[in-house]
Amino acid sequence: MDKCLLIFLLGLLIVVQGLKQEDGAYNVVPELESFEIEDDTEMEFSDDVSWMSQRGAKVLVNVDSFGAAGDGVSDDTEAFANAWDQACSNAKSVLLVPPQRTYLVNATRFKGPCAGKLVVQIDGTIIAPAEPRNWDPKNPRIWLDFSKLKGVLFQGNGVIDGSGSKWWAASCKRNKTNPCVGAPSAFTIDSSSVIKVKGLTFQNSQQMHFVISRCSSVRISQVLVSAPGDSPNTDGIHISGSTSVVIEDSKIGTGDDCISIVNASSAIKMKNIHCGPGHGISIGSLGKDNSTGIVTKIVVDTAFLRETTNGLRIKTWQGGSGYVRSVRFENVRMEDVANPIIIDQFYCDSPVSCQNQTTAVKISQIMYRNISGTTKSDKAMKFACSDTVPCSNIVLTNINLEKQDGNAEVYCNSAQGFNYGTVHPSADCLTSSVKDTDALVSKDYVLPEPGREYEDIVHTEL
Repeated sequence: MDKCLLIFLLGLLIVVQGLKQEDGAYNVVPELESFEIEDDTEMEFSDDVSWMSQRGAKVLVNVDSFGAAGDGVSDDTEAFANAWDQACSNAKSVLLVPPQRTYLVNATRFKGPCAGKLVVQIDGTIIAPAEPRNWDPKNPRIWLDFSKLKGVLFQGNGVIDGSGSKWWAASCKRNKTNPCVGAPSAFTIDSSSVIKVKGLTFQNSQQMHFVISRCSSVRISQVLVSAPGDSPNTDGIHISGSTSVVIEDSKIGTGDDCISIVNASSAIKMKNIHCGPGHGISIGSLGKDNSTGIVTKIVVDTAFLRETTNGLRIKTWQGGSGYVRSVRFENVRMEDVANPIIIDQFYCDSPVSCQNQTTAVKISQIMYRNISGTTKSDKAMKFACSDTVPCSNIVLTNINLEKQDGNAEVYCNSAQGFNYGTVHPSADCLTSSVKDTDALVSKDYVLPEPGREYEDIVHTEL
């Protein structure tokens, strides 16, 4: 046999064998490209129009009618609580916070279930007490907390202002001599379903601005979230234990993650998001204190990130378990972003160094598609994965990230994946295969049912 022909046949055999080995990896591409997140709120609210145009069919409940002063100095907490009780108990009510007035409200829990078709119309400004020392010790981690609701619409041109500056000054992240203690989340919707939030402004929260916890079928649109870039732990929208959440047409700029998604969350879609300043759009952190973290079916489609400290980030602690899988980041533009694409399985947001551990949250089936812009850091893409639980099936396609004053690079550790189309800078460090770690991921993990009763919300962020 001709020597050249022999070499050709041997080469062909190697290629075929390699394709067989990687067939499973390439089969994941159609699934990652095509899965969609359904918006389950559309049918419930499809017949809703402006409450003003239906005023005759609505029961108007104005907080002023219950004694709210609206002067920004008097305590209007009791008036808000009484107005809520009235609106919640009557079907088709509109709870009105009137425009051009400012209401001082202390930590309050607004509980359902309600009679149905409730609209919370916030057109005025609601402010929190500014002094941390005077905060209600019975509610150390919440300010405005809504729970056990179904089919409720929050809307308006109003402002929810957490008056957070003194809380930030007391943070251990601002001053390492301060004790690390928690602070309230400004606006929480918990254990609820079929919720719409539209048009509101959230600003200067004590810690997280807007928390969606243990919910299903939530749609957030046209909201503005704003806090200084150095305000600690002021996540814009934080999603925990929730499914079928859509965030769209919103602008978020804070001192932490614009959007953060943590354990027991699935079917989350973010579309037309403007992020910055802040820490980017993050899945995690997950796995802290050897806990289990599960996040699946996440889509970011069309986003602009400007001058953020991270771009599209997945962050997990060493020692955790569970998985992140079926994630698609697409159509994202970056401008002067540090770490535009980053997977960090060695995350350690702690005043002391973290111990090396061998278990980790498994990260797989992650697609980055049509990502472009400029990076402030040398490493435009960083895949820092666990040596014992490597990342797998990372897919890159049509990536173009430039560094204005030098050459951008890609860093990989224990990361398997592949790319097609244009990928710049080159991601040749992604390996074509890693050892099988599926056995390390238990098949018995189950996402908790949204809204089901279990322990109170746990915030690990300080």
